[in-house]
Amino acid sequence: MVLLLCYFLSSLLVVMAAPAADEVKFLPGLQKQPSFRHFSGYLNVADGKHLHYWLVESQEDPSSDPLVLWLNGGPGCSSLDGLLTEHGPYLIQDDGATLQYNPYSWNKIANVLYLESPAGVGFSYSDDKNYVTNDTEVSMNNYLALKEFFRLFPEFSKSELFLTGESYGGIYIPTLAERVMEDSTLNLQGIAVGNGMSSYEMNDNSLVYFAYYHGLLGSLLWSELQTFCCSEGTCDFYSNKNKNCTEAIGDVQTIVYSSGLNMYNLYAPCPGGVQRLSIDKGQLVIRDLGNSFINHQSTQLWSQKLRGLASRHLSVRLDPPCTNSTPSSLYLNNKLVRTALHISPKALDWAICSSEVNLNYGRLYMDVRKQYLKLLSALKYRVLVYNGDVDMACNFMGDEWFVESLQQQVEVQRRPWLFNDVNGRQVGGFVKEFDNIAFLTVKGSGHMVPSDKPIAAFAMFSRFIKRQPY
Repeated sequence: MVLLLCYFLSSLLVVMAAPAADEVKFLPGLQKQPSFRHFSGYLNVADGKHLHYWLVESQEDPSSDPLVLWLNGGPGCSSLDGLLTEHGPYLIQDDGATLQYNPYSWNKIANVLYLESPAGVGFSYSDDKNYVTNDTEVSMNNYLALKEFFRLFPEFSKSELFLTGESYGGIYIPTLAERVMEDSTLNLQGIAVGNGMSSYEMNDNSLVYFAYYHGLLGSLLWSELQTFCCSEGTCDFYSNKNKNCTEAIGDVQTIVYSSGLNMYNLYAPCPGGVQRLSIDKGQLVIRDLGNSFINHQSTQLWSQKLRGLASRHLSVRLDPPCTNSTPSSLYLNNKLVRTALHISPKALDWAICSSEVNLNYGRLYMDVRKQYLKLLSALKYRVLVYNGDVDMACNFMGDEWFVESLQQQVEVQRRPWLFNDVNGRQVGGFVKEFDNIAFLTVKGSGHMVPSDKPIAAFAMFSRFIKRQPY
């Protein structure tokens, strides 16, 4: 009897371990409150930085299902965009006030932790309001945030842990994994990166081929690129010093980023068209910054121009091009929502991306080859690199080149992968599997795969965390 009582009390302590003050009891915008628990609060890390998190427990079995960390990119963009518009349990509607349940939410089979990182992004903040940071500091603070999370939620401390993200998460995730894999108290099982920045050189070089073979450049410009940027069958569109090549690449950049195309999904419309700069209700709104630019000197000059313009305005908002963040902004800046999510009064108004973080961010890694090879050499982690195949921000070809460059043993040659939707069995894209890493494309999807192809994305995610064949 005493033994049973001790067991009951210990079980109760595990159940009650989560911080009660962070539990979201009522979320505005839902017709019916969720059957699963969710928590929102802050993870305190080094130097007075407070990173906002939103944990949605698994709808299946929280105690045995894995814990999945999700990071959006930027750098400087909020992971709540991933929650509210990609694979979270509730999706924001156009009215900016209503949420609808997502039948393909990733928390159907996993506990998902959305972390707004670094400080200055979304509702995350720093006591000293200093938001200058870099890749190394961010990876350390993300690691410290994970450690703090497990202190607050010890019931997940033994759960299988997967680190996932997209876009600049291609830098965030492997640099974080490098730290996590050396901590034996964390049960890391693998990482997944969607449309990630893995190598600036490969991304930029491949983008020129992508643009040409998708009919964007034309034969004259392509001929100039071949003449001035290529030699003996090798083309350098990334760091070529030839003036004629630089000018031709400038034309490519204009077509891809400034001609009205949706850089995140070539075949999707661009809401409102593309505008470089505009003033919106007293705010400087930047709508023409992507994750990578072909001409990095132009990036620096553009950033200097933005800083000069920003200094003349009270606030600067960074909106990814062809992205409508108004519904999410309206919802998350509603006072009732902020109260429900326990948002600190010190937090700024929520914006999809922070220009202050982005423009002052130190990009220290031009590729993450070392981090991937370190993970793969351990021979125990499952790694997935996936890409929507009509994204131009971080195109599939660059990431495919990157995975191939790791020179891992091929296990399954490139083949179609299939999933079921309302029309029956469908081709989801193509996959090539190596010893512990797979490269997978999602057919017809852009940069935000779960937004464009939610059923295929859920099938891919499920097979990844359940160690099933793709």
